Amino acid sequence: MTIRRSAAVAAVAACGVVAAAGLEVVTYPWWRGWCLNWGATGDEAGAELPGDELLAKPAIVTTRAVSVDAAAEAIWPWLVQMGPGRGGVYTYDWIENLFGLGMHSADAILPEFQDLKAGDAQRLGARGPVLRVAVLEPRRALVLRSDDGNWVWAFALVPAGAGTRLISRNRIAAPDGPAVTRLAYKYVMEPGSLIMERKMLLGIKKRAERLARTTGDVDI
Repeated sequence: MTIRRSAAVAAVAACGVVAAAGLEVVTYPWWRGWCLNWGATGDEAGAELPGDELLAKPAIVTTRAVSVDAAAEAIWPWLVQMGPGRGGVYTYDWIENLFGLGMHSADAILPEFQDLKAGDAQRLGARGPVLRVAVLEPRRALVLRSDDGNWVWAFALVPAGAGTRLISRNRIAAPDGPAVTRLAYKYVMEPGSLIMERKMLLGIKKRAERLARTTGDVDI
């Protein structure tokens, strides 16, 4: 009886997963725009940002943004220390580390990682892409580009009243492989990236606002 009950529970769970996946596939065209441009205004989503020229014809562009009640000086240190073995990426570390990325999100400014320069590089995991600093404009823009040229990740800091708009843009070339790979990227990776990036942007916002409150004018 116990075996039958367990089998029934597993079958119901499997049906639920299949149903949820089917619902996402059917409805995603209606909420894909929100997914790709979470938090960004229409003007921000359509604006030209530093790094756009590094991948002229991407297959996928995401532009996500958050308002930070702090000046760019309080945000910039958190951006330049990002990365594996550095300050992490302020998202769900346990998910990142399932893929062997070695992320440990810092809650403090790490002085040893503040001297970022154009050309500096970091690898995401043992087999992941190498991201290299392509554009570095202190307190304004940080752009990373993968060595294979298939991914450009840009951060822009735009003054907005007494605060700052933190904008993150990803430009990604079409994934190689069969149609099923491209479909998996669209229906799995795109929504998954929103979950991770939303957490990251809100994590930077929280840290920057706390830093601004506790230190006043930031000079790092």
